[in-house]
Amino acid sequence: MNTLLNKKKEPIDKLAAASGNSLGREALRRMLRSPVAITGGVITGLFLLLAIFAPLIAPKDPFERYLQDKVALGQGIIPGSQPGYPLGVDDFGRDELSRLLVGAQNTLLVGVLATVIGVLLGVIIGGLAGAFGGWVDTVLMRLVDVMLSVPSLLLAISVAALFAKPSQWTVILAVSLIGVPIFARLLRGSMLTQRSSDHVLAATSLGVKRGAIVFRHMLPNSLGPVIVQATLTLATAILEAAALSFLGLGDPDPNRAEWGIMLSKGARQFLDVRPELAYYPAIAIIIVALGFTLLGESLREALDPKNRR
Repeated sequence: MNTLLNKKKEPIDKLAAASGNSLGREALRRMLRSPVAITGGVITGLFLLLAIFAPLIAPKDPFERYLQDKVALGQGIIPGSQPGYPLGVDDFGRDELSRLLVGAQNTLLVGVLATVIGVLLGVIIGGLAGAFGGWVDTVLMRLVDVMLSVPSLLLAISVAALFAKPSQWTVILAVSLIGVPIFARLLRGSMLTQRSSDHVLAATSLGVKRGAIVFRHMLPNSLGPVIVQATLTLATAILEAAALSFLGLGDPDPNRAEWGIMLSKGARQFLDVRPELAYYPAIAIIIVALGFTLLGESLREALDPKNRR
């Protein structure tokens, strides 16, 4: 009898263990089995480590003009790779490798802050529209439609041009506004879906206050798509910041080590003299953007209920 009961109990225990896995654990398990997710995670992890420990890893002071006496811009001479300077120096004689490493930190700062600001503004707009509906939803969504009707780069250029003195913060604010309508629409759509779900209808019928329903039930269950989009937007933010710097709307400080500024300077001023000054930051931007994109797409697929097995 005990043997028979144990045999019947085993499938039940297995089913309970399988159904007890959280969505996050299942998504992590699927991502660990995906080569695309692993590749994106490795690239993103290396970029984060380089950005965090850049001042310690950089072989030289990125602001010290070591070989300035060997730079002759009038004659088109900028020293390239040589002992002690694997990637050569820039137009001020500063070590290019050290500036690339330190530039990773500033690039990460621009991308993260722009994404965080965009997420916060988008969550506020989308949350209000999804929670209240009616005329609030109509007004806010028409504002979002206007922002979506303008191409993203043109919108960023328009916002950056409003400031009399460009700086790193003008780039962050301009890039952050690009993601606001995307995050707002995503959250609003998710919250509208949650409004018709069984647990929200049950809480409403029990007399639970609207604020408690929104913050305890609707909002937490609607943030999944926003988190996935934020990962993808990090890659876009880095590219948009580089584009603004390339167009001359970024930080004008020549001493700041940031990939977008380095790309702009190398491509616009020294492409004929020493094209490597544009190649190095461009390759770094492409690789990092690819890493965030692969990671974000893998996270989106892992969280998609249709892909559950």
